[in-house]
Amino acid sequence: MLHRSPSPNCPATPQRSHLHYHIARISVLKSALAAVLIAAQPAAAHTAPQPCPGNPDALSTARAITVDAATTPRVGRKQFPASLPLDDKEVVLTFDDGPWPGTTSAVLNALKRECVHATFFLVGRNAAAHPELAKRELAEGHTVAHHSFRHPLLNRMGAAAAEAEIDRGFAAVDTALYGHAAKRPRTPFFRFPGFAATPSLLDRLATQGIVVFGADLWASDWTPMSPGRELRLMLERLDATHGGIVLFHDTKRQTAAMLPAFLRALKAGGYRIVHVVGPAT
Repeated sequence: MLHRSPSPNCPATPQRSHLHYHIARISVLKSALAAVLIAAQPAAAHTAPQPCPGNPDALSTARAITVDAATTPRVGRKQFPASLPLDDKEVVLTFDDGPWPGTTSAVLNALKRECVHATFFLVGRNAAAHPELAKRELAEGHTVAHHSFRHPLLNRMGAAAAEAEIDRGFAAVDTALYGHAAKRPRTPFFRFPGFAATPSLLDRLATQGIVVFGADLWASDWTPMSPGRELRLMLERLDATHGGIVLFHDTKRQTAAMLPAFLRALKAGGYRIVHVVGPAT
């Protein structure tokens, strides 16, 4: 027997109305689930590198990620159990101890030629002595963070003195950059000089919402060596780790001299630069 299909103009039957109701509910649930999944993604911006003026083959910055102490209080496997959520062959460039005349400018020039953004952990007294270099770092899009005021080993100091040293460094850097300092540093990133942390200082920084950075590999540029030797050493270490948080010192002439070749080697090796930024304030 043939069953005639309902005419488009016929009123819907109760069964059809019930079916349409469930289809609509499923559609709403799918939309809600998609929104939840999107909101749960890490705070990272994946964008195509922008053209680099005067250098069409530049390394450039592949993406930026927001690092927040609420979810990532301590990073860097040389000091802590975990690091940043980086993909294979992703590199975060960091520089300690500056700013310093001559070498910091050379480092900034090399980064600018390749349209690469890095993070600078400043010693407070150096920022106070050379505010123009600190301001240049900020103006050129780098993250400017903190590395104490005088660069002592904080685990060899009393708790009160160590806390005062950290706070003085925060204030000196922010004053150099912005003309004043608030109770909490504008960029809530800190690296211990010599990685000399204590449990109580780590807990205090976590309470303040400060991310403590270690490193995944370093250049050992505190040891005198030729720029060529430092370059070979860094490429060997990167080959072993396949990326990570890299520690340099922008106060070292050998590092400043080596950096242009290192950035070109990263490009040739298929590495990508990730820029870390603090939460929006």
